Amino acid sequence: MFVKENNSHIFAPLKSREMYAIVEIAGQQFKVEKNQSLFVHRLENNAGDTVDFTNVLLVDNEGKIKVGTPTIKGASVKASVIEHVLGDKVLVFKKKRRKGYKKLNGHRQQFSKIKVEEISI
Repeated sequence: MFVKENNSHIFAPLKSREMYAIVEIAGQQFKVEKNQSLFVHRLENNAGDTVDFTNVLLVDNEGKIKVGTPTIKGASVKASVIEHVLGDKVLVFKKKRRKGYKKLNGHRQQFSKIKVEEISI
């Protein structure tokens, strides 16, 4: 903790909080804010399409928190699909020593890049 000499300012001021939501997308939970772009497991929509996610678990609107049981009724997150991409290559190497057994496999995970347009309650 830092204290100025005149004790007028003990802690740093809190920034105004943006609205955020915790939403379930393709079986995973993400914390999303407006204008945020993120990578999720591949969606069936084409690039440029808009997607509505209705499995909203929590919404924080400038300090007013609303928690769903399990989801919030009427809440949704609108996002647009920017592009479909492949993730980094993951190599799987198996070996049994002294047996001459070696096997190398690999794959690249498919992702969709989305941008959050709107969070509505």
